[in-house]
Amino acid sequence: MAGRGSRLRPHTLTIPKPLIPIAGKPIVQRLVEDITKVCGEPVDEIAFIIGDFGIEVENQLVSIAENLGAKGSIYYQEEALGTAHAILCAKDSLEGKVVVAFADTLFKADFKMDDAAEGIIWVNQIDDPRAFGVVKLNENNIITDFVEKPQEFVSDLAIIGIYYFKDGAYLKNELQYLIDNDIKEKGEYQLTNALENMKQKGTKFAPGKVIEWLDCGNYAATVYTNQRVLEFIKDETIIDASLQKENTVIIEPCYIGKNVKISNSVIGPHVSIGDNCEINNALISNSLIQKNTQIQTTNMVNSMVGNFAKITGKAQELSVGDYNELS
Repeated sequence: MAGRGSRLRPHTLTIPKPLIPIAGKPIVQRLVEDITKVCGEPVDEIAFIIGDFGIEVENQLVSIAENLGAKGSIYYQEEALGTAHAILCAKDSLEGKVVVAFADTLFKADFKMDDAAEGIIWVNQIDDPRAFGVVKLNENNIITDFVEKPQEFVSDLAIIGIYYFKDGAYLKNELQYLIDNDIKEKGEYQLTNALENMKQKGTKFAPGKVIEWLDCGNYAATVYTNQRVLEFIKDETIIDASLQKENTVIIEPCYIGKNVKISNSVIGPHVSIGDNCEINNALISNSLIQKNTQIQTTNMVNSMVGNFAKITGKAQELSVGDYNELS
């Protein structure tokens, strides 16, 4: 999670993208919780590979791991040199069974991981695979090829950015081989090159298929992901009991945090509202609003609003960062 998240600006100017909340929880927290569930056994350690995010963020990440009963470790990628280089930054944690995940994606799955497999690469069937890395399978459901962004159809199984390796030390050695021999793809050290080398040595990778794959790459995708996650968890209690509302209708599913005040409004469906927000005379649907924000006399849909923002105005779709005022 060391990237700058530039496609999600202005929201990532003040907070790393994986810590942006989706239905009240940071993206990376939801991701590690979901991975822990499909592992089917206790997770000993969760290592976060980050940039210079500051001690407060690091403490938050360690706390996320500890709340799942795991040790939290922090590693740094100081220069963007590709996915293989990023993973190798955590080489001290690459031992035993390892799951690698890129922290801007969420998924829905109903399986338990087969930890007897040599390797699993999570994939999702998509309509247009040209913008993604894809895999080809043989008749035994084993991956035979990795193809990066095919412009002609070879497969519709896109790699979603979550991988299982039975032997972390083996993965570490293959990543180190790329660095030592300066094997790059488009100027960077890529995990797919290591996967190809492992496959050539006889490693059998199986696909792990998910029901739904959710991207948080830009604001529109993040708003959609918020909608889908609210649907996934709608049976949970996600409206805090501290909500103060007057002459207001809440159309669920919605997430509403602590100490929120809402009056003369219709909220939902698919709206997330962070702690300490105040909303008056508004119609809001399918939107994600972070903490300490004030919204008044607004019709808002398909929008994402940061922390400490102030919004007053007419009907609109918005992407507004922290501390901004719009009227």
